[in-house]
Amino acid sequence: MDVDKNHIANDGLPDAAMRKVVAASFAGALLEWYDFFIFGTAAGLVFGPLFFPQEDPVVGTIAAFATFGVGFLARPLGGIVFGHYGDKIGRKVTLIWTLVIVGISTFLIGLLPTYANAGVWAPALLVILRLIQGFGLGGEYGGAALMTIESAPQSKRGFLGSLPQTAASAGIMLATGVFALCNGLLTQEQFMAWGWRIPFLLSAVMLIVGMYIRIHTEETGDFKHAKREVIAEKQAILTVPMAQRDESGQQWKKKESLPIIELFRRHPRNIFLALGARLAETVSSNIINAFGIAYLSTQLAMDRQIPLTGMLIASAIGLISCPLIGWISDRVGQRPLYMAGAAFCMLFAFPFFFLLETQQPVVIWFAMIVGYNFGPTMMFAVQPTMFVRMFGTKVRYTGLSFAYQFSAILGGMTPLIASSLLALGGSKPWYVAAYFAGISVISLVCVQLIRVNYGDPQTK
Repeated sequence: MDVDKNHIANDGLPDAAMRKVVAASFAGALLEWYDFFIFGTAAGLVFGPLFFPQEDPVVGTIAAFATFGVGFLARPLGGIVFGHYGDKIGRKVTLIWTLVIVGISTFLIGLLPTYANAGVWAPALLVILRLIQGFGLGGEYGGAALMTIESAPQSKRGFLGSLPQTAASAGIMLATGVFALCNGLLTQEQFMAWGWRIPFLLSAVMLIVGMYIRIHTEETGDFKHAKREVIAEKQAILTVPMAQRDESGQQWKKKESLPIIELFRRHPRNIFLALGARLAETVSSNIINAFGIAYLSTQLAMDRQIPLTGMLIASAIGLISCPLIGWISDRVGQRPLYMAGAAFCMLFAFPFFFLLETQQPVVIWFAMIVGYNFGPTMMFAVQPTMFVRMFGTKVRYTGLSFAYQFSAILGGMTPLIASSLLALGGSKPWYVAAYFAGISVISLVCVQLIRVNYGDPQTK
């Protein structure tokens, strides 16, 4: 495997500029995760009766989760499109577009009529906006991670790369906090009539703040270095004698093929291993959060405030555990920690549901806190830094987006799959637990097979 000189060329931005980059990445990622989790929470709590009222409660929940999963079908397309432009024209301008698309589509979901007002148009519009939201989200993750990691010094890329990831915990905390506040302050009738719209409409505030911060940041050091090399190659062609220029130009054009083609040409093994590695993180996150909340409130008929509180506490702790894990990874490497998170998910799959079955609030909170922070957060904190070191600079945005978004399809369909497995298992969660554990085994094997040797002294 070739050494990616672009990757090791950047010694990091000055502290003031680095803080702006981290703030911009965090703000965009926060909007992404906030939008992601409010939709998942709403799908588990309100979308069934509001948009699919003619079905019985179980089928209505499955239909709502199907809408949740539809957004993930658009994410790979968004990842490819925005990954292409992110690798060609730059990370910054691409991320501005993804932020606008995600923010506006989420805001509009809060204005949708329900089935009672618009009939079949209500779920149809919900699906359309979810697809648009998913398209924008498809380009957000790779770029937000790269903005920070490619601007950071080599010795701190694990820690600084984990800071935008902390936005996932902040997004869960903010999303569940807003839902819990609305649920606590409003009556059931008020919440179902208009209170559920508040979390979606609030995304407009985050969009404005995120846009302001992101516009005032600069392009990453790695990308600037890569573009300088491209310009130098073009200029070198002009110095070649005219008789040889066509041949040199053809060689250069081959090197400048589409990023998606170049990705599979240079990194076929790593792209599929990255896909498999991410499965445990995305599946575990959706089972613990989206499906867990729906299972407790619908199947076990518990007050929805209980799982919302559990995820609120778990995500608050994640604000500390995520950067701590990133800091540790700069000393021991990303792969050992990622494998630890996947192994934990494998071992905790059945105990997680045993704990939920007790129907004791404190025990449920413990399951959510431990499951979230030692499972998906352990992997998520080091994921972008590990993935960045698997791909060259010129195809890195595409590589991260492709691996993340195609694996996200299974993650997004997990609440639907889990709900179906629950029905298949006679309302018992053991098929779901087996699915949870099996996916974790796949990721564990994939991470073990990953080889990263781009001349980076921090790679373990």
